[in-house]
Amino acid sequence: MMTTDTAPTASDPDQSATEASGPHPTADAPEPAETDQPLTDRVNNRSNRPSNPEFRAFIAADWGDDSRPVERCEAADFTSPRRERILNRFEGERLVLPAGPLKVRSNDTDYRFRPDSAYAYYSGLGTDREPDSVLVIERDADGNDATTLFMRPRSPKSSEEFYADARYGELWVGRRPTLEEVSTELGIACRHIDDLRDAISKDVGGGVQLRVLADVDQSVTALVNEIRGQASIEVGEATQALDDELREAASEARLVKDEYEIREMRKAVDATVLGFERIVRELPAAVGHARGERVVEGIMARTAREEGNSVGYDTIAASGEHACTLHWIRNDGEVREGDVILIDAGIEVDSLYTADITRSLPVSGTFSAPQREIYEAVLEAADAAFAVAQPGATFKDLHRAAIEVIARRCHEWGLLPGTLEESLAENGQFHRRWMVHGTSHHLGLDVHDCAQARREMYLDARLEPGMIFTIEPALYFMANDLKAPAEFRGIGVRIEDDILVTATGAENLSRALPRTPDEVERWMATLRD
Repeated sequence: MMTTDTAPTASDPDQSATEASGPHPTADAPEPAETDQPLTDRVNNRSNRPSNPEFRAFIAADWGDDSRPVERCEAADFTSPRRERILNRFEGERLVLPAGPLKVRSNDTDYRFRPDSAYAYYSGLGTDREPDSVLVIERDADGNDATTLFMRPRSPKSSEEFYADARYGELWVGRRPTLEEVSTELGIACRHIDDLRDAISKDVGGGVQLRVLADVDQSVTALVNEIRGQASIEVGEATQALDDELREAASEARLVKDEYEIREMRKAVDATVLGFERIVRELPAAVGHARGERVVEGIMARTAREEGNSVGYDTIAASGEHACTLHWIRNDGEVREGDVILIDAGIEVDSLYTADITRSLPVSGTFSAPQREIYEAVLEAADAAFAVAQPGATFKDLHRAAIEVIARRCHEWGLLPGTLEESLAENGQFHRRWMVHGTSHHLGLDVHDCAQARREMYLDARLEPGMIFTIEPALYFMANDLKAPAEFRGIGVRIEDDILVTATGAENLSRALPRTPDEVERWMATLRD
């Protein structure tokens, strides 16, 4: 990382733009002088930023034209009908959807920005675009969509921000777009973020009701609540309920994917399949490495950055007994011959849609007899769920089909304390010791998409064409599980595929990755030749 030799600008005093690294004191260095300077101001002690008028005039001069053609983005044809639907839900209201702020990783360095999913869904912006921006969805007086994006546009080269602001200055973060460019790209009006207060306060309390996605950007939420208070609207449970309903509606809107979303999901799945293929090819490099799991994780991360935006969630690369920890993301273990390595990964493409696929692979290329037995049980459960995945079924039907197979297999292995029927009863469920999670979840902009939807719109809802979700049964036998057969202990197997409901049934989007144990072994052998 380049060192930063600047201080915060006057317009943004809280944002440190100081050196990320710098000279360390030597043994001969003088002791620092005592000072009464507040600790929060001492960041400026490391600034050597020139600020004299001559320098500012010099740095602003003699820059070539860097304008560029901008085209309307593909998503813009789909965001307009999305906004129309939510405006119909909240007729006559003003909906405030923040992108979210940059988040500090350490001192003066930020995490890579990723906008809120609802903001991305209704705006069409992806990747790391426009932190701190706010989308305001509303109708004009004639009933037309008057959505406006409030953002921080590029500053002129004569401004101090251009060269001195490490968060927003173009010498630090690259060329930023103009309001006109983003407006052309998205097909909506764009205004400066400084205009946000006046725009969202207009007529509040006089017929216009505000709702905000309150969990995204605290400063925007505070602004909305301040405006509510100024309009004599009591901020409390009632306004919280309004905001919760907006988050719920924005989540439920994504339950059924449109054509654009389905295309993006196919891209995400294809990129993730490529990542799995690379892992198999390079798996020998992980064997014997002290942190072989991180070798595997790194292959998927590299593929994600080459083929998309990032990973959609932290990759699980769990070898041996680590596969029995459901969300093993430390990935600091060895990958040993004889292990099954459970890899749960998804690549997020530039539009922010992510895949979510799991494969449990024999590191040696061949399953042992106990590994194969467990694998085949999980595969049978996955196939049972897939068989009922069609329009009209519910999420509960998928889970019931898979878990009945898991229960029966556990019964056949003698693991259950009573009969199969007793375990399947609501006050039994003993088989869930070895599969505590559900079988499916929606998938899209979030890996656990639509999570704020009402139960009747999620678990109890009927499947419809355009829904995309996972099917991911599993069996986990912890190494110290004394109720499990000795030969099963330390083996975890999960098989997860991404499913699209069609008019006549369902399509396995991730079918390019082998699923049966024989297919897995042949596939691994072919990729290693």
